[in-house]
Amino acid sequence: MKKFSHLLEQGLFASRWLLAPLYVGLAASLLLVLVRFGVAFWSLLQSVLVNESHSFTLDLLALLDLVLLANLILIVIFAGYENFVSKIDAAKDNEDRPHWMGTIDFSGLKLKLIGSLVAISVIELLKDFIHLGEDPAAKIGDGIIWRVAIHLVFVLSGVMFALMDFIAEKIKPGHGVDEFGG
Repeated sequence: MKKFSHLLEQGLFASRWLLAPLYVGLAASLLLVLVRFGVAFWSLLQSVLVNESHSFTLDLLALLDLVLLANLILIVIFAGYENFVSKIDAAKDNEDRPHWMGTIDFSGLKLKLIGSLVAISVIELLKDFIHLGEDPAAKIGDGIIWRVAIHLVFVLSGVMFALMDFIAEKIKPGHGVDEFGG
């Protein structure tokens, strides 16, 4: 029975490698984000050439949105791979290694994820409000109300995640709180 248990545990531990293709897929998706960035940059360039200030602002916000998305993908790839699959030895002694790499745990990843979602959400809302300012006949419709509601849910979720992590850190053994919270 002990041998079976050992083999089962080895198999379960090895199953973490099933996540590796998912991270490779995320890395490949960065190429698609790069293509979208190129299209958005071309649109930005065109709006500069025809002197459309509102279009320029919207196009610039679209670029920022894509950069935040690409950063988020990279954070998820690095932190997820290192937390759940294996250490990235190729980056170990590399001078370009991000300082946070290898230090973000699941809790930190969760907070970075929600923070990025809030930032992306606020950029989308800003684009909506700029568009409303451009069109005098435009009204705040259900779409914008839903986006504001979703943004507020993201913000509230981020605050709750941070609060849960703060509480969890405070009740760890050795922080002056006994096992019953006293």
